[in-house]
Amino acid sequence: MIHQTDTIVACATPTGGAIAVVRMSGSDAIAIAERMFRPRGRRSLADAEGYTAHYGEVIDSTGEVIDDVVLTLFRAPRSYTGEDSIEISCHGSAYLVGRIVRQAIDCGARAATAGEFTTRAFLAGKIDLAQAEGVADMIASTDRATHRLALNQMRGGFSTELRGMRDELLRLSALLELELDFAEEEVEFADRTTLRQIMDTIDSHLVRLIDSFAIGNALKEGIATAIVGAPNAGKSTLLNRLLNEERAMVSEIAGTTRDSIEESIVIGGRRFRVIDTAGIRSTDDRLEQMGIDRTFTSLRRAAVVLLVCDCSTWSDHEDPRDAAIAVRSTIEDLQLNDDQILITILNKCDCVSAQFVAELRDELAGEVLAISARTGEGIDEVVASLSRIAATMTAEAGDTVVTSARHYEALSNARWALGRAFEGMEGGLPSDLLCEEIRQVIYHLGTITGEITTDEILGQIFSKFCIGK
Repeated sequence: MIHQTDTIVACATPTGGAIAVVRMSGSDAIAIAERMFRPRGRRSLADAEGYTAHYGEVIDSTGEVIDDVVLTLFRAPRSYTGEDSIEISCHGSAYLVGRIVRQAIDCGARAATAGEFTTRAFLAGKIDLAQAEGVADMIASTDRATHRLALNQMRGGFSTELRGMRDELLRLSALLELELDFAEEEVEFADRTTLRQIMDTIDSHLVRLIDSFAIGNALKEGIATAIVGAPNAGKSTLLNRLLNEERAMVSEIAGTTRDSIEESIVIGGRRFRVIDTAGIRSTDDRLEQMGIDRTFTSLRRAAVVLLVCDCSTWSDHEDPRDAAIAVRSTIEDLQLNDDQILITILNKCDCVSAQFVAELRDELAGEVLAISARTGEGIDEVVASLSRIAATMTAEAGDTVVTSARHYEALSNARWALGRAFEGMEGGLPSDLLCEEIRQVIYHLGTITGEITTDEILGQIFSKFCIGK
């Protein structure tokens, strides 16, 4: 983990576009910029105020013009990193960007490592560790939901809630420590009833944040949606319809799909990871059985399950109640968890009468949709249903949602430590030992925001950032 304060430089944007931005930060950033920038005006960068933009040319050591650019100057401490910083907006050619970066290095800068600009922002106290991770999530956001979660974290929404809990625990810890100075008088500065109430409130906050990880992780990674059913039920055709492209191979031969196919699709501003699985049936084909085993693996990991049933296997002469019994038997075989959302899809509904479909839907519990994946009938209802599910998940999550496994682990450890404090208080634990248990809660909360951290933790977090951020 680099803690140096020398001047660093890197391209902060992907090359190949119309423009690119080269970022430089450090105590010598302005001086280095003056060596390679020739302004069109008379004013030098050394005399310029912060938050000002300057038009001119980047030149090499011989005076040859590399590119016409706009240079933006930020003075410490009012910059992203808290240091003097320069951003050069140039044309997006990879060749030009490379020459500008090399020229900055020749003039005294050093190539930045991954995440080093944000590391400096954290070390300068401009942002805390949770906000820094929010920056990475913002860059990686792929839909409206992940953007909203990352924006809230980047702006300190999560940190504010953690800080409130931590400050309250610090106050209680201070009162308990004060009792140690008056041990002989047996004075209680921290009323145990009040202490218990505050700890109950903090425990409720922790439980809500810990429980939000399931939703937050699903929204961040994409809501895992498994399409399951018997062979030739139309699963691959449904996937192709949702994607509006021929992604999965479709054939009238049963067992065509022998492995899971995963694709991403954005519905209602949320990303779904839709998995087309191998058809479920008894088979002696070893390869097909391997695909079926993978189907159940995908099924266990899915938040949403689309069970596709083939209406063409029934006729109008059959009793819809018998068909419903078969569907319910299939649902039982899936062995879904209580937190998994099931949508039963009656595919090839054009092969039977509308009355048969209506009576069958009435017999089945939960959400049941009738479609024809071949013609596209009813696909809009599937899309609308998925959109409602995503909206409900987002609404249930609220503004503060845990999306990081690191945060989830720290919160779980904090709640475990709080539980020990509860047990100690109920068992009449002395103030000094009770205080130590509360300090453990404070410690685990502090690892999230960076009040408590190590070089190893910082290295793991910022190494995942892109260079230039």
